[in-house]
Amino acid sequence: MKEAPASKVAIRDRFWTPRLERNAKRTIFQQWEQLERTGCIENFRLVAGEREGFRAGYFFADSDAYRWLDAAARIYASYPLPRLKELMDEFIGLLGRAQEEDGYLYTYNQFHFPGVRWHNLQIEHELYCHGHLIEAGVSHFLATGERTMLDIAGRAADLLVRDFSGAGPAATPGHEEVELALLRLYEITEKQDYLDLAARFIGQRGKIRPFFWQLLREYLSYLRRDAQVKKARTAYTADHPEHDQAFRLPDENVVLKPWYGAWRWYWDTLSGKYFQQHKPVSRQDTAEGHAVRFLYLEIAVAMLQRLQGDLEPVAPLDKAWEQMVTRRMYVTGGLGSQPSTEGFGRDYELDPKYAYAETCAAVGSIFWNGEMTRITGEARYADLSEWQLYNAALVGVGEDGVSYFYNNPLASDGYLSRKSWFNCACCPSNYSRMLADLGSHVYGWDGQTVWIHQYVGSETEIPAVGTIRIASDLPWDGNVSITLLPPTPHDFTLNLRLPAWSEAVQISVNGEPVTIGEHSALPGGEHTASGYDPRCSRYASLRRRWRPGDVVMLSLPMKTRLRATHPRVKATRGKVALTRGPLVYCLESIDNPGVNLFVVRLDPGSLLAEFREELFGGIVVLRAQSMDGKPLTFIPYFLWGNRGLSRMSVYVKI
Repeated sequence: MKEAPASKVAIRDRFWTPRLERNAKRTIFQQWEQLERTGCIENFRLVAGEREGFRAGYFFADSDAYRWLDAAARIYASYPLPRLKELMDEFIGLLGRAQEEDGYLYTYNQFHFPGVRWHNLQIEHELYCHGHLIEAGVSHFLATGERTMLDIAGRAADLLVRDFSGAGPAATPGHEEVELALLRLYEITEKQDYLDLAARFIGQRGKIRPFFWQLLREYLSYLRRDAQVKKARTAYTADHPEHDQAFRLPDENVVLKPWYGAWRWYWDTLSGKYFQQHKPVSRQDTAEGHAVRFLYLEIAVAMLQRLQGDLEPVAPLDKAWEQMVTRRMYVTGGLGSQPSTEGFGRDYELDPKYAYAETCAAVGSIFWNGEMTRITGEARYADLSEWQLYNAALVGVGEDGVSYFYNNPLASDGYLSRKSWFNCACCPSNYSRMLADLGSHVYGWDGQTVWIHQYVGSETEIPAVGTIRIASDLPWDGNVSITLLPPTPHDFTLNLRLPAWSEAVQISVNGEPVTIGEHSALPGGEHTASGYDPRCSRYASLRRRWRPGDVVMLSLPMKTRLRATHPRVKATRGKVALTRGPLVYCLESIDNPGVNLFVVRLDPGSLLAEFREELFGGIVVLRAQSMDGKPLTFIPYFLWGNRGLSRMSVYVKI
């Protein structure tokens, strides 16, 4: 199916519009300031010969700047702010001056190892950075119609085609991203070379034999190069002590790790699972390794399948998705239970306190589910997108728009707080580009069939159908109205997603009830590890002659649910997570003074949903009592950590 691009969807939603405006008017500018403060933008000035200094940050720091530009362009498509355009133009001009004539742009090598290219591809993120550069070029062109950044991206992509079209398995990237970037570039240029190279990168993956020796050679090379860089930096800062004060990275992100983490890291990396290099992509039917890498690969594979029009899957995407959702996903939709690898653990290995659940992983999953929705038209994918959007992704940015979580555990004993930036700063801009793209996840169409995937207050124009307008009270209330404005009476099918979190859904057209058959939000088939099951979602199809002004009303009951994990999830036996509508709730110590969040026992019969105007501008909280009579207040999980250092737990004993 086709999707309505975000730039063509006017979002007018009480919940989402303030967040979109904050993203556009505050968050994106704060991110630019942080990129300047940490030296990320300065690195490009150095390789362009415009400044004297020493390169700052990790070898992959360029990607942080490209993701910012990608996010800024997507924001600009809906919020054409002059200052944002100025910053984009300034940065694009700098990229043009820093890029080498043949298209190469990777400041780590350009500054430290001039003339060296495509070195240690499994480790040093060279192709990954070029991928984000290309994506930024595509997004900027779509937002502005200008070719300046697209030409920079095209020169980089043409270089990749020349250097990698005949390369073998060892020339696949360790961190996937360039594959989906090339496919996005192909979509707007229709240049076959880009699709072919993306297909080659995907097809060659998992065929390095033996991978262990390839990784060892690259790792030893990386250590030698890193030692050279550190030696040079020490010498430079000895003569220029002001440099470290001018460009200083934040401290390492705080992560709670289990005792066996190091052993798991060695196993996953040396076996190739960490990089999704353990077997050919056509046989990868489980979620393995580094979560963000896995999800970017799945996005690319899904895109390739859609663009090639294959009836048979390029890879067992549905099996991998099914295994991930039923056995390796937290109730928040968070992905990655192993902090040591930032990735997936074993089946049912979902300890809430060790949950890594990186914000970038949630963003990647939302993009993947968007692709799967377009390919299959199945509601389960759009349902998971919604669940992760409200929980696993939204928690990644604070209500002020300028403080962030990188990892998102489901329990914290007061060690984790929101930060204004990270030494590895992939999550903030990744969140911003996902949020800016929200409108593209709402509507889909194919001929005379229209899908409503997400109930976000908005309006758009669908070809051959006319204007569709949604008014929504989510996530606090389940009332949704959809107004149809075809230019003339018109026959078409309207597919409405019935969420997995709601049952006994009621639909009416112009006040007349519509029979849609039974819909149950209760799990069917294999019980998921988390207790949330997007497979319970489906589309209700309404086929009729629609007339201008027809109104469809949905009533989505928002029952508070106690979600128990699968019996094989040892860490949460005897506990439940509370959800209401699309939101997961948690206990935070600020709201529950004198309560030990990790041992208190909930009285389930005391639960009551209550709207609190004074909290966060107005939210629904869940009030209850413990078995010994203490008052308990649960707030939406995405809001925790906004009021200073605190303890938090999603799970509570019963």
